[in-house]
Amino acid sequence: MKVMPDLSFWKLWNISFGFFGVQIAYALQSANISRIFSTLGADPHSLSFFWILPPLAGILVQPVVGALSDRTWTRFGRRIPYLFVGALVAVLVMCLLPNAGSFGMTVSTAMIFGLLSLMLLDTSINMAMQPFKMMVGDMVNEKQKGLAYSIQSFLCNAGSLAGYLFPFLFATVGISKVAPEGVIPDSVIYSFYIGAFILILCVVYTTAKVKEYPPALYAEYHGIADDTRTEKVGVFTLLRRAPKAFWTVGLVQFFCWSAFMFMWTYTNGAIAANVFDAPVVERVIDGVNRVVLDTSSVEYQTAGDWVGVYFAVQAVGSVIWAAVIPLFKNWRFVYSLSLFLGAAGFISTFFMHDVYALFVSFLLIGCAWAAMLALPFTILTNSLSGGHMGTYLGLFNGTICVPQIVAAATGGLILRVLTPDDGLAPEGSMLLLAGLLLLVGTCCVVFVREQK
Repeated sequence: MKVMPDLSFWKLWNISFGFFGVQIAYALQSANISRIFSTLGADPHSLSFFWILPPLAGILVQPVVGALSDRTWTRFGRRIPYLFVGALVAVLVMCLLPNAGSFGMTVSTAMIFGLLSLMLLDTSINMAMQPFKMMVGDMVNEKQKGLAYSIQSFLCNAGSLAGYLFPFLFATVGISKVAPEGVIPDSVIYSFYIGAFILILCVVYTTAKVKEYPPALYAEYHGIADDTRTEKVGVFTLLRRAPKAFWTVGLVQFFCWSAFMFMWTYTNGAIAANVFDAPVVERVIDGVNRVVLDTSSVEYQTAGDWVGVYFAVQAVGSVIWAAVIPLFKNWRFVYSLSLFLGAAGFISTFFMHDVYALFVSFLLIGCAWAAMLALPFTILTNSLSGGHMGTYLGLFNGTICVPQIVAAATGGLILRVLTPDDGLAPEGSMLLLAGLLLLVGTCCVVFVREQK
């Protein structure tokens, strides 16, 4: 087997640079979806159901992209055609989604339009995101993978930082953060526009700078014989052959991604009620009188802007912690420590009612996020040969999507149980639950075994 060469820092950087733009799109989606659908008139108990679509799209799209790109060899590359097409679709949808309430549609029609746009957006983001992880597995040797995924983690969090802050910054410079009932504020709409522009620029840069290995050289670097390259193996066979790291890291992933799904879904309502004292109103939803937050109020929309700030603080914490992670020699210790700090951050949000004190909470949550982005893929790719790398990484995405689907399907039911009769839904309690889930994930790290 031919030894894969070391790559310069800038070559590693270029492989992942487009991830910066993709993550801006993902950050805008994750920070604003609950705000958008609440503004359109969604019941808080139903919010989690809207979040089923993104991971469902991911679990369907990413394995397909992985399997197809494993067998794709074009003059433009192996993975790059998929990320370029995915980014192009994402740009188009990002210009449509925030306008769901601006086309004069009824509430129900606007909801359906928003749901379809969300499904297309997340499908295209997933299609663009997965190839970046695959290219690291394809082009980076084992010695440099930790650095490569740390660079990817840095760019991911830098993109998140920008995406999270856009609505707050636009509101600060005078663009309206409030709008008539059922209409998305301009500060959110313009954030999606600028995010779409940056996304396509970043992806074009990576497409121009990165030259993937041709088939013969790739086979030599990964020790793949001709018959192995052409071997057609079913998904279930690959799962049966999967290294133990695939399943044990997947167990940890289940609790981690369930926790973050609750954060994305319920932080907006929790912050609006617990920190900004947003007013409540009575509305008839599905034929029942419910007490809900007044989403057209200045307090609620201000809270929505600050959610972006808190998620940006989380991204800053993640960037800092991502630089610290490689300094630890014992990856199991730093993995556990990172998740424990994140759990402490989630739990503390339940008791914090000060705007600035919550910065500490989200800095700690960022530590868990940094570990979740870097360590699982490093552990897994070190346990794989190159023959079905893309397919395995696509399947491994199921350990990210399945817990989100479970959390989205059950979140509304859990919240309904916690809601007092004729009372406001306690969305802050869901962040406390997220902290408890991360504690369980911390304990599960002990079962992970890295294989070479």
